Amino acid sequence: MIEAILQYQFLQNAFISGLIIGVIAPLLGVFIVVRRLSLIADALSHVTLAGIAGSLYLSQSIGALALLNPLYLGIVASVTGSLFIERLRRLYKHYEELAIPIIMSAGLGFSAIFISLAQGFSSDLFSYLFGSVSAVSQQDLWIVISIAIVVLLFLMLFYKELFVLSFDEEYAKASGLPAKWIHVLFMIVTALVIAGSMRIVGILLVSSLMTLPVAAAMRIAKGFKQALIFSVLFGESAVIIGLVSAYYLDLAPGGTIVVTSIIILLLTITLKK
Repeated sequence: MIEAILQYQFLQNAFISGLIIGVIAPLLGVFIVVRRLSLIADALSHVTLAGIAGSLYLSQSIGALALLNPLYLGIVASVTGSLFIERLRRLYKHYEELAIPIIMSAGLGFSAIFISLAQGFSSDLFSYLFGSVSAVSQQDLWIVISIAIVVLLFLMLFYKELFVLSFDEEYAKASGLPAKWIHVLFMIVTALVIAGSMRIVGILLVSSLMTLPVAAAMRIAKGFKQALIFSVLFGESAVIIGLVSAYYLDLAPGGTIVVTSIIILLLTITLKK
């Protein structure tokens, strides 16, 4: 396995991307779970699918766009979806959870239309849905690295504010924190992570990497910082074991990563008892 990684560029891209995603996805996932926004990751992943499907359709229809990386339009769709969710949450103040199914439905609707226009599923679209070890290009790797830098900078600059907002939003607003803008930035960063993770984990499974390691960490962590550390450890373990399993068994890495995360969660539940 190590010899293959050293020999093949696509395996290097996949494993480096996976290791990075294994850190940033659970890190953001802790704040998402604590704020009870877990389903937002699902909604944004479906919006990202619409962007990817739209990009694949445009590349078939317009020759000049044939070389365009679908990841770019996926990122644009994901960020746009995150802004719409935030806007809808403010329109429906007493029913904020309505924003998630609205955006998820829109994402699924546009995805179905673009997939139909593109004449069904292709191998490229399948790799985006469930991840692919061989599909991660050098360009994809640089996009993931750029997103990771943005995420880490955001968490370093706004860690205290996010902590307060996660546990007591009313107090945060009363103390003068710009809660609205921090939340908007948080949604945008979450959208970037979801879009950047789909090459490895897959669009339909990326939310699992943001929540399952966190769920396992919360079973054994004795504080918030411990939850962050354990989430990253479990996320990295799931990614490494999942990618190795996918390579040897010739399976979609998204499935092996998620199943590994579930096994880790079940082990922590059993051990905690």
